[in-house]
Amino acid sequence: MGSQLKETKDFIESKLAGFKPEIAIVTGSGLGGLTNSLTNPVTIAYKDIPHFPKPTTPGHAGQLVVGTMAGKNVMVLSGRFHLYEGRSVAEVVYPIHVVDALGVKILVLTNAAGGINPTYKPGDLMIIEDHINLMGVNPLLGGINGNGVKFLDMTQAYSARLREKLDAAAERLQMPVWRGVYLATTGPTYETPAEVKAFAWLGADAVGMSTVPEVIVARYHNLEVAGISCITNLAAGISSKRPSHEEVLAIGNAVQTKLSRLLTEFVSLL
Repeated sequence: MGSQLKETKDFIESKLAGFKPEIAIVTGSGLGGLTNSLTNPVTIAYKDIPHFPKPTTPGHAGQLVVGTMAGKNVMVLSGRFHLYEGRSVAEVVYPIHVVDALGVKILVLTNAAGGINPTYKPGDLMIIEDHINLMGVNPLLGGINGNGVKFLDMTQAYSARLREKLDAAAERLQMPVWRGVYLATTGPTYETPAEVKAFAWLGADAVGMSTVPEVIVARYHNLEVAGISCITNLAAGISSKRPSHEEVLAIGNAVQTKLSRLLTEFVSLL
């Protein structure tokens, strides 16, 4: 992967003309409108980037956009990759290796998630305090780049410092946000009511099909990580309404402004 990663990095840097991103933000389903918050944006389509995976999921734009937000140099990865597309876990996390290679120190991951906690409602935001990996796979299996297996401490997968900054940003905006545990499965099926009951018993507040592999690789590279779930629907059995990707995208689109405001305020506090 070393030579591929260098080609990807060199190509992106050639387009950035000396611009050095400090913060990277990955957007989830229907949340790509965050790119509108960037000043002097430069857009690079994923399809043009050497060795970069190409997105296939509706609601994921498939472009890398850099610019300034609240005076900081920010890179937004608009569209992510998922195991449910039939991808390898190496493909799913490749953008995170790229983010690290570009010298980024802070990674913010956003996702669309189903609310398990009965107090959540569609359109709410949840700051991720911790996660449960039920994907049955780990991107560090067998080591990375021939470096051998690394037994990585995940006690502080999500930075306490960044969670405090998100809290402070929400308080400044008088925006109510939740704090909770995110549980990841592979999808593409939504959860059964019995699974949702079991996940609640395990301590999960929200469930989704992404984020966890990226967090693991980000921590492998010692990036500081924050995560935000947009509660786009109530998980099966919590509500009588059946989950659908259309609903996820609709709520995602509706909550983009709220998420953009929170992240802009958060970036200004860093």
